[in-house]
Amino acid sequence: MYQQILQVLNNSPFTNRHSVLSLFILLSFNLLLTTKTQGQLTPNPNIPIFQSVTIDPKFRPDPQIISGISGGMEPAREIAGRRDTEIGPCTGFVDRNPNHTLLITSPLNYLRVQVISPADTILIISGPGGTWCNDDYAGKNAGIAGQWLPGTYSIWVGSYQKDRYAPYKILFSEVE
Repeated sequence: MYQQILQVLNNSPFTNRHSVLSLFILLSFNLLLTTKTQGQLTPNPNIPIFQSVTIDPKFRPDPQIISGISGGMEPAREIAGRRDTEIGPCTGFVDRNPNHTLLITSPLNYLRVQVISPADTILIISGPGGTWCNDDYAGKNAGIAGQWLPGTYSIWVGSYQKDRYAPYKILFSEVE
């Protein structure tokens, strides 16, 4: 699995050698702290390897960008608590724990949260006001845009197939 992730990262146009090396070190550390499930090694979900972000109105730099690895073993509809939302279906698979936490300090008239990945991704965001899912916001990349209330949001980035992983970046921008 990790070889596959590294191969995708090395062939990805939006990663550089430094970020690939950093991710490899984090994934290697995570591999040391794995559990054996049904004869396969499973990464320990309690070890955070993904970044979180705090957004203030008129934040800089705009866009802010964070990275991660999509996918997991949990059906997105179970994490979201429903099959569909007003802005998209809750399809695919994610990790049980969120990939990222987003803290918004004040109301935002507009914020775009967009996944950029070579793979087809899905997105779940849960926070003040509810839970939203999206697929194919821009091509095969998921995203959610609009007004946002202040508070803490949990973000999951998933893949369509169970236990399939792909690198991604999330772009946060106030530019419409």
